[in-house]
Amino acid sequence: MSEAASAGTTSTTGLSPLEPMLRDWLPLQRWFAGKGRRIGRLRMISAADLLPPGSSPGLVHLLLDVDGDCYQLLLGVRPALPPALAPALIGRAEHGPYAGQCVYEGLGDPRLAALLLERLRAPGTLGPLRFDRDPMALIPAALTPRPLSGEQTNSSLIYGDSYILKVFRRVGPGVNPDLELPRALAAAGCARVPAPVAWYEAVLSGGEPLTLGVLQPYLRGSDDGWQLALGRLRSGDDFTAEAHALGRATAEVHSALAAALPT
Repeated sequence: MSEAASAGTTSTTGLSPLEPMLRDWLPLQRWFAGKGRRIGRLRMISAADLLPPGSSPGLVHLLLDVDGDCYQLLLGVRPALPPALAPALIGRAEHGPYAGQCVYEGLGDPRLAALLLERLRAPGTLGPLRFDRDPMALIPAALTPRPLSGEQTNSSLIYGDSYILKVFRRVGPGVNPDLELPRALAAAGCARVPAPVAWYEAVLSGGEPLTLGVLQPYLRGSDDGWQLALGRLRSGDDFTAEAHALGRATAEVHSALAAALPT
């Protein structure tokens, strides 16, 4: 199915037939910075099969240069889509290694989302991708995934109400603050922010690693402080105690960051 140059690595040249459908699909995505604009340059930077060639469904990881910005895509590949996945369809490939196959947004497929968690549970490399984890963290297998709706710039998956995986769509060189800061807080002994338990990145030739995704404990039922304050104001309830608690928590986080990252 894929033109594998080595284990896990796919030829970007062989995937060029996907470019026209991606040009049409990308501007419609809420996380795409150029929403509604015509794409000028689109170039495939890297590609990796996350499943052995010939698997059905297949899962292909792509990094794209789109008008100077780097985007991460996780594409599912199937001969046909079940009705539940019909809204995720990007298009049917006419040429290349996926000719005749349906190409779709892979994060919406529970089977492929579960595979991504398994990759995070088992550190290692796959083509340009590097998966890592906290060796002390216990990440159960077979947690049921579901997408988190409403995000504007990233895509997130909830696994069994235990963990949340944030998948960064627009990525850049270096460690993403969503990984760097929680890890620094955890090292400083601050428990106010859930510590990352696993993460993955792309390591491209001659460049800095790009953080692609971070897995953290999921705080089910937690409230956004700002929304909580607005709700109290609307209902006329006293917010004094919660305001003091939020202030103490914020102060602890800033003190821990100042100690862990003094510069």
